[in-house]
Formats: sequence, C-alpha cells, structure tokens
Amino acid sequence: MNRTTLAAAFPVTVPVLMGYLAIGIAFGLMLQSAGYGVGWALLMSLTIYAGSGQYLGVSLLAADAPLGQVAFLTLMVNFRHLVYGLSLLEKFRGMGARKLYMIFSLTDETYALLSSARAPEGVDGHDFYFAVAMLDHSYWILGSVLGSLLGSALGFDTTGVDFAMTALFLVIAVGQWRAAGSHLPALLGGGATLASLALVGAEDMLLPALGVIVFALALLRPKLEPAAGEKREEERLCR
Repeated sequence: MNRTTLAAAFPVTVPVLMGYLAIGIAFGLMLQSAGYGVGWALLMSLTIYAGSGQYLGVSLLAADAPLGQVAFLTLMVNFRHLVYGLSLLEKFRGMGARKLYMIFSLTDETYALLSSARAPEGVDGHDFYFAVAMLDHSYWILGSVLGSLLGSALGFDTTGVDFAMTALFLVIAVGQWRAAGSHLPALLGGGATLASLALVGAEDMLLPALGVIVFALALLRPKLEPAAGEKREEERLCR
C-alpha cells in the first residue's frame, strides 16, 4: 500500500478519526477505572476491535462474568456484523489474504464508509478499502491507549461516557441518509427495530429485528440496486 492510497483514504476516514479518538478515550477511561491498565486497553483494541463489544467487556470483566456468558453476550451484541459482511461480499472478492483482516475490522463505522465511499481514479479499489479499514483500526487503538493513560494519570468520573459511541453512530447515519439513493432500507430498519422492541422487549429484540431486515432487503433487492446505481451515476456526472 503506497502513500497515494493512504492520501486518498485519509480524508474519507476523518469523521471516524474524530469519533474513534473520543469513544476510544472513553473506553480506555472505563477500562482503567475497572482496574485494567494500558496494556489491556492495547491488547483488547488490537485483537477484539469491537467498540460496543469492548464497552460491554468492561462491565463483564468488572463483574467476573463466566466465559459462557461473555461469549453469548458478545455474539448477541455483534450479531449484526453477519449482515454487514453479506452486503460486502462483492467488494471483498479478490482481496486474497487481506480479506481476513477486512472481515475482522468491519465495525459499524467502517462498514458505513465502505458501503458508500469510492476509490478515486488511479487508486486500486481493494487497496483503498484496506487503507480505510486499517486507518480506522489505528484510530481506535490510539484513542483507547490515550484514554487509559489519561485515566491512570489524572483520574476521571466515567459516568455517561459510553454515550459517545451512540453519538458517533448517529453522526455517520445522518451522512449516510443524505448520500443514499433510497431511504427505504433505513426506514425499513427503523420500523423493524421498533416493532421488535414493542413485541419482544429490549433484551430479545436484536435477532428478530435483524431477521426481518435481512428477509425484507432480500425481497426488495431488485428495486434497491437500480436506485443505488442511479445515485452513483449522478455523482460521477457531477464531478
């Protein structure tokens, strides 16, 4: 991966840079307050790299939760990534060994960028996607390490800092809404989520909501793909 590719990918990832520094620092602070130092923050962010999963991990570590409970709750929190991966199969095709890292690094925010960003002329698409994923990961690592160091040096009240992740997701979602060729997937996702929440409650809503969303999007795919293609063509003509 050359400097040209990194230079093309960096501006795309700036919103994630700002957000990951904030929520990474928040994670580092929470982990430090639970009694786990900077080494744990670095190791978790290198090998787990799941924002909401790591936030959950702080609570599980503090409560000495059994391994089975940790595995189950982590699966429930991150189950949505299965849906993300299915929609990016074509983009990841032909990436070789890098495909394994792309699967590992597919966070909510990286998915949002990869599903909408396009490599500029003269830059290989696969190299561009890999650079986006790698930069996002480095931001998260940096933020979590900084947060842990700040927590150990200064001491912070971490009450409410976990909302930073929700705020970042909302910011990126607004950008996706504005850039989308069709708002039907977003409306469908919101409707299915609210219906699942009302029917089965907050603790059991995730799997039914995802199931309905996947089924509905599969049925509507012939209608949605032409809209996405028209949007890309409009963007190309405006350049």
